[in-house]
Parts: sequence; structure tokens; C-alpha cells
Amino acid sequence: QLQLVESGGGSVQVGGSLRLSCTASSNIDDYCMGWFRQAPGKERERVGSIYVDGGATNYADSVKGRFAISRDIANANTVYLEMNSLKPEDTAMYYCVADSRFARCPVAASNFRYWGQGTQVTVSS
Repeated sequence: QLQLVESGGGSVQVGGSLRLSCTASSNIDDYCMGWFRQAPGKERERVGSIYVDGGATNYADSVKGRFAISRDIANANTVYLEMNSLKPEDTAMYYCVADSRFARCPVAASNFRYWGQGTQVTVSS
């Protein structure tokens, strides 16, 4: 069973940047890796994903142009979520997700079997 560990969350001011990391317990070459977030009192929201084999990415409209997902070249079991131009509405718990059953990354959270424990991101004005 794949285990995922996120890190890199914290507090930042509006307009700032953060980079979240997600390290998997084993090889992720055949996986779709993604990020979801959930703020208190709100529904879980997809942030984006990367299909590791080939590197195809896709993002939610709310973060497009500000966030980027990439794979670490040096540590192939790690993916990053680079977050720029952060807004207060980006405040949430961010979760790394993974699954290997799809030729393309799915959109729905229910399709991802593996979840990390989450890392908190707080953006203040």
C-alpha cells in the first residue's frame, strides 16, 4: 500500500508563495499524483494533478496560472505543489493523493485510493 507524506505547509501573507512536498513510500512512475484541499465548512476541492509518466498536468480554474505541480528529478518519489500569488481563499488543509488505475488523472476525489495526512496552508492579509 502506497503511503504519502506531505510537508511544507505554513502561514504566509497574501501574495506570497509556498511549496508543498509529497513523498511516496515507493515508485510512482505509473501513478497519477494529485492535490486536493479543504477549508473549514467547505467542500473538498480539487487543486490539480500530474500523470507522472509523461508529466501531463491539469489544474482547477481557481488555481490555474498560480499553482504548479511537478515531479522532483533528483527524488523521483516526490512531487511538489508550487503555490504563488496566494490569496486568503487558498487557506485550507492540503492533501496529496495518488492512484495507479487510470490512463488519465481522474477529477473526483473518490477515485484516489491513497491519501496523505494533510498539511495546513494559511494565507493572511
